[in-house]
Amino acid sequence: MGNEAIGLGAIDAGVSLVSGYPGTPSTEILESVAKFNDGSIHVQWSTNEKAALEVAAGAAYCGARTLVTMKQVGLNVASDPLMSLAYVGVKGGMVVVSADDPGPISSQTEQDTRTFARFAKIPVFDPSNPEEAYEMIQDAFELSERIGSPVLFRPVTRVAHSCAQVEVCDSPREKNKAEFVKDTMRWVIFPRTSFENHKKIEARNVQLSDELSSYRFNKIEGGGKVGIATGSVSYGYVKDALGGTDAKIFKVSTPFPFPEKLALEFLQGLKKVIVIEELDPVIERELTYICGKHGIKMEILGKLSGHVQSAGENSTASVKKVLSQFFDLPQSECCCDELPALPVRPPVLCAGCPHRASFYAVKKAMRGKKAVFSGDIGCYTLGNAKPLDMVDTCLCMGADITIAQGIHIMEPDTVNFSFIGDSTFFASGMTGVVNAVYNNTNIVIIVLDNSTTAMTGHQPHPGTGVTMMGDITEKVSIERVLEAIGVKSIQTVDPLKLDEAVQAVKTAAGYDGVSAVIFKSPCIAVSKPTGLYRIDKDLCQECTVCVRELGCPAITAGDGSVCIDSTLCFGCGVCSYVCPFDAIKKEEK
Repeated sequence: MGNEAIGLGAIDAGVSLVSGYPGTPSTEILESVAKFNDGSIHVQWSTNEKAALEVAAGAAYCGARTLVTMKQVGLNVASDPLMSLAYVGVKGGMVVVSADDPGPISSQTEQDTRTFARFAKIPVFDPSNPEEAYEMIQDAFELSERIGSPVLFRPVTRVAHSCAQVEVCDSPREKNKAEFVKDTMRWVIFPRTSFENHKKIEARNVQLSDELSSYRFNKIEGGGKVGIATGSVSYGYVKDALGGTDAKIFKVSTPFPFPEKLALEFLQGLKKVIVIEELDPVIERELTYICGKHGIKMEILGKLSGHVQSAGENSTASVKKVLSQFFDLPQSECCCDELPALPVRPPVLCAGCPHRASFYAVKKAMRGKKAVFSGDIGCYTLGNAKPLDMVDTCLCMGADITIAQGIHIMEPDTVNFSFIGDSTFFASGMTGVVNAVYNNTNIVIIVLDNSTTAMTGHQPHPGTGVTMMGDITEKVSIERVLEAIGVKSIQTVDPLKLDEAVQAVKTAAGYDGVSAVIFKSPCIAVSKPTGLYRIDKDLCQECTVCVRELGCPAITAGDGSVCIDSTLCFGCGVCSYVCPFDAIKKEEK
């Protein structure tokens, strides 16, 4: 797997510390390092991406090689320290993996880390497959250590999650000796120092542009009068779409600093260039700039010209459709166009998920009342789906608590709820709670505590009491954190006990001030069922209330009957609460 290749490549590069925050498509990188760790590497899931980057920076100040992992939206959280670190620099090699998610498949945005690299003025590596990713992550460490700067590494989803046979080295590089040497002129970011370092960075990047023109993964292939510029996984799509048709291809693996000398060599003798890339027109803009700078009359076609889609993933089929306008492509090389459309399968909360019970309890408690439900990033975002329809807003991690405050200020007659998961609470929710208490803003905070980071694969967090190093630590209590911040009304309830859950919500909604309900029930992947539920056909009136109210995947209605699929039921029992005829019974194993 591409992410495993990146993790193994980091180990073989002599990494000493790996930190990160889970986020698809990056999660398996850190988990792979933990899996193959011989005990000499410190591995941690940090509270959030900012904390992860700062921990890694401290180790890199000592001369250790460090790796930080996150997805593209996590880079936003880490951007504050990263922008400053670009000026301060590092002693040991430090690579920041920001896995991009074109599509987007599991993200709020389609932002492009290559654009961020130019903004931050730091190099970025852009592998096209797992084999390259394994080698390129080691090159990234070497470059970072040589220039004394953090370096970005950008695998897209189809690189991170594709699989290939990768040849790994037998002898990993020895780890750097780590020792912090005091030097305030280097490690303390004074404005004057930043001014001088800025000039050095600009000069360095010009030099790097020349050096990277001879980097082995930046290359020119083939020939002809029409050129194709591409990079990352789109390079593979281009090769597949061409199907053996000869074309002059410029493969860009270091989008910033851009390999200008190699680009000029590529442009020689061409009539026009088609640029195939995800997501921003990074290569397209660079080539357009280079042509203008050097007075080259060249037609550059891509996203900006409307020849290539401006959003979403590329594919062999989409790339072939673009290239067929300029090349006589063999029609038998790609059968993707002939495949039928896949059925639409919207994501839903798992059968037995305690979040369904939590949402339903709030919905039932607030029936007939004016309320707004602000959601967050995680499994519980799926609470927006009907029939629950309980997520009115969702912006980014932790924003539920602060969005609710803004709405309440404008509409004080509205009961404002914020839904946040346990992992997200620690990652970015606490600041919002402090803001609410400090500004005395009436909101109801619903903490959905399922004892894991479920959406990204059940990673531990500060509330689980387990670390990625296998240590058993003190569990950080959400209830005690809320108390310490100053929340006076706090209730902890099992949402599967629906009557108690509904009453807790009513009490919280009637409180004057910041109130909180912690719905505590483990994820079904953490806790398996002890008994399933079945429908008593003699009592069932086929009213379908259980289907219409909950939307549980285990309950179906059709052919004049309602049934519970025993292969999907997890025994949460919420359906038995909503049945008006007491027709749903627990069946002990």
